[in-house]
Amino acid sequence: MSGTKRSHASLAAAAAVLVLTLVGCSSGSSTSSSGEGTGLVSVKGGVATAAPGHREEAPDISGATLDGGPVKLSDYRGKVVVLNLWGSWCSACRTEAAGLQELWQKYQGQDVQFLGINTRDNDPANAIAFEKNKGVTFPSLYDPDGTQILRFPKGNLNPQAIPTTMVIDRDGRMAARVFGARGSEDIDAMIRPVLAEQAPAKP
Repeated sequence: MSGTKRSHASLAAAAAVLVLTLVGCSSGSSTSSSGEGTGLVSVKGGVATAAPGHREEAPDISGATLDGGPVKLSDYRGKVVVLNLWGSWCSACRTEAAGLQELWQKYQGQDVQFLGINTRDNDPANAIAFEKNKGVTFPSLYDPDGTQILRFPKGNLNPQAIPTTMVIDRDGRMAARVFGARGSEDIDAMIRPVLAEQAPAKP
């Protein structure tokens, strides 16, 4: 990689960390409006949603999981993917972990995949200990400097806080997003309508 490219990559990673640092770890309230949004994305009760015909494609984030195996978002194309952005240092992440694991178990075998994005944990051992302590069994992409998070396009469904939970539809498009720790009922209400949408036709 040239010096210029390395400089750009470093600046991008630094920008991602700065954004997440400024927003910080939320206790459950959303930074979005609680009323109806404008344009193609609606915001109600802190949950931003986009109708099927107006969704942006999610970036094909990729890397190693906390277990060391390779993972990329497109591995799960054809399934509804629940992305959860978290860090072991985040108290709100500890609050919501049990509910996320409960939903992961509920949706086993129903074309739903949960994937965490662990960030700002400089030592993966801290994140692994967090998962063990909370009984979390779904995989998490290790993204300590926020490089993969920065790949999400700017807009109403961009993850801007820790924790953030997003729902990606079967075609890899961003369908819903909420900031802050949420109970299993709230996350389930984000998953159900996307899962109920017609699955894409098989070639």
